[in-house]
Amino acid sequence: MTSDGKHSVTHYDTLEAHQAATLVEVDLETGRTHQIRVHFSALHHPCAGDLTYGADPVLASRLGLERQWLHAVGLGFEHPGTGARVDFSSSYPDDLQNALDILRSA
Repeated sequence: MTSDGKHSVTHYDTLEAHQAATLVEVDLETGRTHQIRVHFSALHHPCAGDLTYGADPVLASRLGLERQWLHAVGLGFEHPGTGARVDFSSSYPDDLQNALDILRSA
């Protein structure tokens, strides 16, 4: 459930486990506002840098994060007009890649 009580479903797989943080791949069945942030905060594992949802500010500072570590590497859906599958991909932005590099080198 999200904070407004609407049903929501989040699936995730661990990609990399580090001492201070874990990189996960998330698949959403539903698309609620802040769904990923709410669910991981409820699990007591907020997104690194997400101070609004309980992330450790010391870790955020150490990783150079000024925002939550949350990025859509891949996004896919059925096009509403044609019904064809549409997929997009995007590399990590520099600030998030830098934070991941710091975790990997620890």
